[in-house]
Amino acid sequence: MVSRNKKELEKVAEACNRNAGKSLACAIPFDLTDLPDLETEFISQLKTNTSIVDALFNNAGQLIRKPFDKTAIQDARKMFEVNLFVPAQLIRICLPLMSESTLKHVVNVTSMGGYQGSEKFSGLSYYSASKAALGNLTECLAVELKEEGVKINALAIGAVQTEMLAEAFPDYKAPLEPLQMAEFIKWFILKGAGFFNGKILPVSLSTP
Repeated sequence: MVSRNKKELEKVAEACNRNAGKSLACAIPFDLTDLPDLETEFISQLKTNTSIVDALFNNAGQLIRKPFDKTAIQDARKMFEVNLFVPAQLIRICLPLMSESTLKHVVNVTSMGGYQGSEKFSGLSYYSASKAALGNLTECLAVELKEEGVKINALAIGAVQTEMLAEAFPDYKAPLEPLQMAEFIKWFILKGAGFFNGKILPVSLSTP
């Protein structure tokens, strides 16, 4: 598991290992926006803990809610960096480690905001555009990586009561809690590649 929040990441890893009764989860504290400069260091940390990647779940996200004409280009670039370029780099980095796996499943988290035809909301233009771009990348890579046996899908997830949602929409109560969505995601990572490839799948009780 990779996150820039070392303290919270280690707590999650400890809880996973405690529930499993053995050491399965490993925490790698790392700010993924540093990948362009620290890629070698990151790969070294990754290989220290595993030689095979069966699945990659790209869940990192950046949401800055501002009107389009008030959003600085720096903020727009931050969202595209985290929501598009970081997942793309992680896929490239993990591909060699997937060669010996029998699963080979990449799952990208997009958003209903970036799903074509869904209801759109003010202040999320760049965020939604960056998630739409990740969805399109998913479709393209499904073709490009087909000969390598890699399956890649995107989950356009709707409203879940996360910290990021609460910060952007403090007065809104989402219909799903994180653990409820996590159960579906767990199933999809392990089983979804047997049913889907190159798909952008809406996962939402509402829009978004």
